[in-house]
Amino acid sequence: MILRFLGLTLFTMAAVSSQTPPSLPSSFQAKTIHSPEGADIFVRWGGSGPVAVLIHGYAENSDSWAPLAADLMKDHTVVVPDLRGIGHSSKPAGGYDKKTQAKDIRAVVTTLGYDKTFVVAHDIGNMVAYAYAAIYPDKVERLVVMDAPIPGIDPWNEILLNPGVWHFNFRGPDAERLVAGRERIYFDRIWNDFTADPGKPDEATRNFFAATYAQPGGMRAGFAQFAAFPQDAKDNKVFEQTKLMMPVMAVGGEKSFGSLQAVIMRHVATNVQEEVVAGAGHWLMEEQPLYTVALIRKFLDSPPSAPPLASSAGDDLSEKRFTPAEYKFPQRGNPGTGSSGVGGIESVVLKGNPDEAGLYTIMLRVPAHTRIASHSHRDDRVATVISGTWHIGYGDKFDEARLKALPPGSFYTEPPSRNHFAETGNEAVVVQITGFGPSSTEYVDATQDPRKLAKSN
Repeated sequence: MILRFLGLTLFTMAAVSSQTPPSLPSSFQAKTIHSPEGADIFVRWGGSGPVAVLIHGYAENSDSWAPLAADLMKDHTVVVPDLRGIGHSSKPAGGYDKKTQAKDIRAVVTTLGYDKTFVVAHDIGNMVAYAYAAIYPDKVERLVVMDAPIPGIDPWNEILLNPGVWHFNFRGPDAERLVAGRERIYFDRIWNDFTADPGKPDEATRNFFAATYAQPGGMRAGFAQFAAFPQDAKDNKVFEQTKLMMPVMAVGGEKSFGSLQAVIMRHVATNVQEEVVAGAGHWLMEEQPLYTVALIRKFLDSPPSAPPLASSAGDDLSEKRFTPAEYKFPQRGNPGTGSSGVGGIESVVLKGNPDEAGLYTIMLRVPAHTRIASHSHRDDRVATVISGTWHIGYGDKFDEARLKALPPGSFYTEPPSRNHFAETGNEAVVVQITGFGPSSTEYVDATQDPRKLAKSN
C-alpha cells in the first residue's frame, strides 16, 4: 500500500494583505507547566464543558488549531499545548520519544486540574496521542487522529520506503547549518509536497510557523522529533499488544493518507471510525477547516456506543444466547463496516469485528422503503433474513426484474466481490450476516455511494 503523496510543487505565492497568521482565541489563558520528564510545556486553554486536548504536529505549533479551538470552546474546555521543542515550550536536549511527550501532556492535563479528556491530534501529534491513549487508556474518552503514520505500526516499513518522507531522515548538525536562516525554504518543501491546494497554508501562516522554528534550538528540537522514531517504533510494538478500547476516529486527507489512516489505527484499536476529507491533502486545518471542524465536532458530540447485548446468566464472553427481544439496536442510523453504508441502517456486532481479520456476525435493521444500489463486499458472506421481506438480486446495476423476495427464515449468500443490490417494501427488514473480516463495501457506481453523498452534503 503506497501513500498518495503529492509530488513537489514549486511556486512562490504573493502575500495577500488580508491574510493573517493563525491564532488561538484571545480569551484563552496561558501558562508554562513544568513536566517531571524535564521540559517546560507552554499551554493555552479556554471555554467550559467537557475537556478536549488538541495536539499539533510538525511544521506547525498549537496555533494551527485556531479554527477547531474557536468552535469547540463554545461548549468544551479546550486545552492546547505546544509540544516540547516547539513554539513557546522549552527545547531540552532529549525526551523527544513520543512516550515521554505523552507524559508531558499528562502533566499539563493534571496540573490544570483535569482528568478524563477527549484527545484530538494531527501529524506527529498522532504519535504522541497514541502513546498517551496507550499509557492512560482510562483517561481518554474519545480519540481523533489525522493524517500521519504511527512508527512501528503497519505499514510503517513500507511508508519509510516512500521518497515523500525524505524529511524523516534529514537531521543532524549539518542539516541544522544548511537550514539556518533558510527555515522558510525547508518548510515550503514540506508544505508543498503534502498539500492539495498550492495556496494552503497561505503566506502569512507559512511565515508565522517558519519563524517559530527559527528560534534558537528550534530546528534541532524539530529534527529530534524524527530522530526518536526508532525508539517510538519499539514502544509502539509493546503498546500494540493491548488494543485501545475507546472510540477512535481516523481521518485522512483524500490526497494524502486517505483511508490508510483507518487501516493503521485498526491495528491498535478495536473501535475505529474511518473518515476521508475530500479534496484535501495533509494540512486539514488549513485546507478544509470548516468540514474538518464539523467532522470532529460530530464525533466528539455523538452519544456513547450502544450498550452491549444482554446475555443469559452464566454466559461468558464467548458464550452468547439471545432471544429476538434481546438484540440491542442503537435506535438511530449507524451503518458500520459490512453494511451498505446507507444512512438509516442500524447495525450491531454480535461476534468478532468486521474491521479485523477473523469471523464476525452482524445484525442489520434496514428501514422500510430503502433501495440499495449495486455494490460488493470483499469477504465471503452468508446471510439469514430474521424479520420482514428482503428483496435482493445479483448484478452490476439495480434491476427490479432480478430481485427475489425473501421472507423471514430465508438464506442467501454474498460471494466475495459479487455485485448485488436490494430493497425493502412497506416494513423494515432485519438481516443477520456472517463473514470473515476485514470486510468492506464498494459501489459499482461511486456516485451512488451513500457515504460519499453524505459527505458532499
